[in-house]
Amino acid sequence: MNGRTDEKRGMIELDGICKSYGRRNEIMALDRLSLKVHPGETFGLLGPNGSGKTTTIRILNGIIRPTCGRAWVNGYDVLSQTDEVKRSTGLLAESPGLYEKLSPAEYLGFVGSLYDIPRPLLQERVGRLLSLFRLEQRQDDLLEGFSRGMKQKVLIAAALVHDPPVIFLDEPTSALDPRASLVVKELVKGLSAKADKTVFVSSHILPLMEEICDRIAVINRGRLVALGTVPELVELAGTSSLEEAFMHFTGGKDSTDPLAWRSAVAST
Repeated sequence: MNGRTDEKRGMIELDGICKSYGRRNEIMALDRLSLKVHPGETFGLLGPNGSGKTTTIRILNGIIRPTCGRAWVNGYDVLSQTDEVKRSTGLLAESPGLYEKLSPAEYLGFVGSLYDIPRPLLQERVGRLLSLFRLEQRQDDLLEGFSRGMKQKVLIAAALVHDPPVIFLDEPTSALDPRASLVVKELVKGLSAKADKTVFVSSHILPLMEEICDRIAVINRGRLVALGTVPELVELAGTSSLEEAFMHFTGGKDSTDPLAWRSAVAST
């Protein structure tokens, strides 16, 4: 599926996006956020808790509407072409829902049927995804008996089953063991390098972001504070690592002594 053909438009683009909450819109989650993600790029969104990362992903997937500004995914307007946007994207949400009375094979088949994938092709894709994530031996077991990490594998597979051009991964390695995390990491690399997918990743795991992302945007309190490759961010911050650069851009280290409670208790 192809959207807008204007090459000046990014595969993902935000133009002055705002999102506020509250009876009087007094809580600002996003504040005039503008970004452009190129086709085939693995793009990272980095920020502290509450900085607006998940809100950004929800807007770009047509789940919530921005308070102001415009955004496009695969050339489609997220406000006026929501159905086209959703067909263009695969989403691993931070807090996803899962039908736990289904098996992995049933769940992936159900998700694929929502996108009208021909049955023979869908069965082939489901089989390959189950194999990729080493779920073949439990493909007919109910999801309610799975660990959190195994459920995460199924959810990632569900985001890929309709072969979308744009994939959003919100904390993709959350709850995964090292082996499964490595599978996800290699999968993300392959999606852009071999499958020409555009991947938008949000994660708190700095080594993951450093390894898989072509560019990273750092946001803080809903605002873009830095954008570039890892070397560019490190140079811009005048630091020696991405971790130090992140701390620099988001307000520095917390000077509070984490063991101060011990002395307080001892003095009582």
